[in-house]
Amino acid sequence: MSAVPNSSSNAQASPPTSPTQPSGSPKRKRILLTIAAVFAIAAIAYGSYWTLVSRYYEDTDNAYVQGNVVQVTPQIAGTVTKIHADDTNIVKAGQPLISLDTADADVALAQAEAQLAQTVREVRTLFAAQAQSKANLLVREAELARAKDDLNRRKALAGSGAVSGEEIRHAESAVNAAQAALDAAKEQLASGRALTEGTSVASHPNVQRAAARVHEAMLAQSRSTLYAPVSGEIAKRSVQVGQRITPGAPLMAIVPLDRLWVDANFKESQLREMHVGQPVTLTSDLYGSKVKYDGKLVGLAAGTGSAFALLPAQNATGNWIKVVQRVPVRISIDPKQLAEHPLRIGLSMRAEVDLHDQQGAPVGSATGTANAMTAYVAAADAVEAKAKARIDTIVAANLK
Repeated sequence: MSAVPNSSSNAQASPPTSPTQPSGSPKRKRILLTIAAVFAIAAIAYGSYWTLVSRYYEDTDNAYVQGNVVQVTPQIAGTVTKIHADDTNIVKAGQPLISLDTADADVALAQAEAQLAQTVREVRTLFAAQAQSKANLLVREAELARAKDDLNRRKALAGSGAVSGEEIRHAESAVNAAQAALDAAKEQLASGRALTEGTSVASHPNVQRAAARVHEAMLAQSRSTLYAPVSGEIAKRSVQVGQRITPGAPLMAIVPLDRLWVDANFKESQLREMHVGQPVTLTSDLYGSKVKYDGKLVGLAAGTGSAFALLPAQNATGNWIKVVQRVPVRISIDPKQLAEHPLRIGLSMRAEVDLHDQQGAPVGSATGTANAMTAYVAAADAVEAKAKARIDTIVAANLK
């Protein structure tokens, strides 16, 4: 006999019907609203910061320290006998760097001085010959006057028969000869005057030419020692003792560490609001953010880095892809800060330009103040004075 299912057990097994639940809880809504509010506040804060602060600053870490590299090159050929400075040494302007063998220069100077002495004596002879020519002219004039007197006396006696016609002809020939001798004396005097008129022995062109050779020889002798043209640090020394060098060969370089600047490579889109004279804050990887340099915009390079590359980009050929270019902007550094925290050429920098000041000329249309450099010239001035004194001594000694 089959069993009949119990209705009460089936009723207990079926789950009870629950009321309808809401699609979202209030807690979840509050979380989403909070997140949205945070993002909105962040966006408003960033927009406010950009409007009030950030849009007035442009920065880049594509910036490097640059400076002048002054080459030390000889002006004469010679053999190196001594080197007074090496790489990393700090030198002052006018300090000896390299000495060359002076034997050839000494011989050339001795020859030039001897030539000057001989020239002074030769010019003295010209002046003495001029005086002799004047005396000779007087003699010729006296001889002509005597010959004319003789001729006149003979002509006066010709009517009386006391003087023959032959004697009169001889007297006329004597007058003609005296006149010719007088003309020759005048020409000789004029020739001597052409060589000496308007000058003295010391100012005669021949003496001046010989004196210039002495000056040249002394200049070559002084150039046997190479001096530092500027103050700075020695770099790239390539010369060695005993080396035979030629004029213009680079021997070493000097970097003036007190005249460094920064070339910051800004994107072309960052240059719109940049003007000459705007302040720049610089930080170096060498010292970190704890050391800040105060700089100023000086000017803009004449072209982008790719334009002056060894192999410039040929954008007119092949498939072209636009690349944002960077332009070097020169930034000067406060010399006092540079002295307190020295930099070296090639160090990485970070530059931040303050764009608030818009009074200066745009960086693309004006250049800043030139950072002029002057070479050491005291040695050349000393050579000039020494050469003049030596020439005057030689001339005076040979005028006695």
